[in-house]
Amino acid sequence: MFARGPVRARRVAAAAVTLAVSFALLAGAGRAGASDGGDDSGRLVDVGGGRRVLLDCRGSGSPTVVLVSGTGGASDEWTHVADAAGSGAGLKPDPSAVLTTLAPFTRVCAYDRPGTTRLDGTPNRSTPVHQPTSAAAGAEDLRAVLAAAGERPPYVLVGASWGAMVASLFARTEPELTAGIVTVDGASPFLKDTLTPAQWSAWMDRIRAMDQGQGLEVPDYPAAVREVRAAPAPPPDLPAAVLTSDHPWDLGLGGRSTWPAWLAAQQRLAGDLHARHVTDTDSGHGIAVEQPRRVADAVRDVGERARAGQER
Repeated sequence: MFARGPVRARRVAAAAVTLAVSFALLAGAGRAGASDGGDDSGRLVDVGGGRRVLLDCRGSGSPTVVLVSGTGGASDEWTHVADAAGSGAGLKPDPSAVLTTLAPFTRVCAYDRPGTTRLDGTPNRSTPVHQPTSAAAGAEDLRAVLAAAGERPPYVLVGASWGAMVASLFARTEPELTAGIVTVDGASPFLKDTLTPAQWSAWMDRIRAMDQGQGLEVPDYPAAVREVRAAPAPPPDLPAAVLTSDHPWDLGLGGRSTWPAWLAAQQRLAGDLHARHVTDTDSGHGIAVEQPRRVADAVRDVGERARAGQER
């Protein structure tokens, strides 16, 4: 979720509104090279309707781990880490990043949602769609790209920030395809309850103001909350982990801090998913780039529990 120049300015403004407060403190860094030529370093997948989505899959094994970025974030976020986190030094490609750490152990995929931006500040090459976008649209796109690419289920879904809404809805509506779920300081449908009505209204106003008709990703949070709450509950035995930031940050809505509401919503999310709740993360909102090892460890734990369940 880090870009340069004019695109970076738009992305930072969006991030401040859409749960990327700590991300916005880091400057954009050049991204590692990736191709669209059909190999596993990234390929454009035809999902029908004249649309294509870029998918980056590496490694082998089961269950397949699927990484779902936060608002505006493309797949290359999962191959980068914070360079001297907290110093404003930006991001760098690194073998310790989540995707590259997991690839030696199992199959792992990340993808560029429509309207997201690469770390070099350029739009991704996935076909644009109408914005705002809902969790249901994101979950359907995810199902379509994995199926079209021939990626084999079951999947461990890993959702960061807004990506957690997409991952959670996918897990609820596609239980036969889902082996586990990990949220990474993920957007919680319970935040609507833990924020005050005035805070929620102010946040929704700011999100709506993000839509400048330029095709950048804008999440429809009210629709997502309705979609997740209307979906079946996840099975109580589904392996799950909820990672929560422990460095306080704020949505910047004015008035009292939103940090206590964020923590309360995370606690409710962990209960709803029957999840192991990891609160000792030594991180702000950007856990995946600030503490990628903690994310990778949680994913591997969920994957191992999923494999053990399959064997039984």
